[in-house]
Amino acid sequence: MTDPINRQTFDEVMVPNYSPLPVIPVRGQGSRVWDQANKEYIDFAGGIAVNALGHCHPRLLLALLEQSQRLWHLSNVWTNEPAIKLAQQLCEKTFAERVYFANSGAEANEAAFKLARKHAFTNFGPEKHEIISCLNGFHGRTLFTVSVGGQAKYCEGFEPVPKGITHIPFNDCKALADAISDCTCAVVIEPIQGEGGIQPASGEFLQAARELCDQHNALLIFDEIQTGVGRTGKLYAYQNSSIVPDIMTTAKALGGGFPIGAMLCRKEIAESFNVGSHGSTYGGNPLGCAIANEVLTLVDTPEVLDGVREKGQQFNQLLEQANQKYPLFRDFRGMGLLIGCELKPDYHGKARQFIQIAEEEGLMLLVAGLNVVRLAPSLIIPNKDIDEGMQRFSRAMDRFLLEI
Repeated sequence: MTDPINRQTFDEVMVPNYSPLPVIPVRGQGSRVWDQANKEYIDFAGGIAVNALGHCHPRLLLALLEQSQRLWHLSNVWTNEPAIKLAQQLCEKTFAERVYFANSGAEANEAAFKLARKHAFTNFGPEKHEIISCLNGFHGRTLFTVSVGGQAKYCEGFEPVPKGITHIPFNDCKALADAISDCTCAVVIEPIQGEGGIQPASGEFLQAARELCDQHNALLIFDEIQTGVGRTGKLYAYQNSSIVPDIMTTAKALGGGFPIGAMLCRKEIAESFNVGSHGSTYGGNPLGCAIANEVLTLVDTPEVLDGVREKGQQFNQLLEQANQKYPLFRDFRGMGLLIGCELKPDYHGKARQFIQIAEEEGLMLLVAGLNVVRLAPSLIIPNKDIDEGMQRFSRAMDRFLLEI
């Protein structure tokens, strides 16, 4: 008889780069999840902003089933209909004219950074290779993307890292103006820093980035891995302003839980990725693209996008009410259904302890650094699940203040 699988089994067979919580979820439906003991949880985590339509959405299940009975995989020696249809949708719904498919956000960003350097090399020469990004930014865990990300802890032990990367303070227009030059090939910005604590970019910073990139023939790259596909109440966060990037990356919610990522850009920039210059074995996989087509169709509607803004307001009202009774947080920030709750200074460093207590209360949450509790639920989470989940959140706040 096979030994039962539990949290200890993880430690026995898995590389220890993760430290998951004790319970093992085994089933999900909508915004509810059940563990091995059949205990129910309300999901405010959404797989880190991935499960945009909750768990096991019937139309995504149908899209997967129908495509699985037709075609699973092809070499990129051939193309496939779902990939072309998805690229068409993305181009119709955004500024983009060309799309490259990958398997994850890190791979989409890797492609974006490589394309920026290749475009500069092709059009201006090898000196124009420098990339500017922001401190506390996060763009993935490949060696290149972790180097562009502005958190030194993720590079420790992996040196030497790629060179030609400068980090500036987020939302600091002067620092950006001082750093950029004619050797800059790209400026990379998250419209809302995710792992950096749910910090929105200011309109002034985005405007300055656009103007400075234009002045220095540099490309403006928006990393919308976390903010994309409806998370902020627009299909993509850049659509909340008048600032349009040259390259944008998207993943996480794009597949609704199925691994897929994409890099979007304008036609003249795409031309620098000539045949053979970049690639991915699984990029453009028919299964992933079929599901992503359905995700975009479902999300890009007034009902869902307006609902994201309304549900975000509902969350913020309930958070403020809970914080008046249990004064634990100093700030609530974000946009739509990407919400960061920063602990008061007395409790800094204890965000993970809070989500452990919340789990015991039947609520799934995330952290965004050591001091911020992050909420990224389904974009269509029912209002009753919000209300019930916030009751559990309040109980966790009460317990945290008594126990910590």
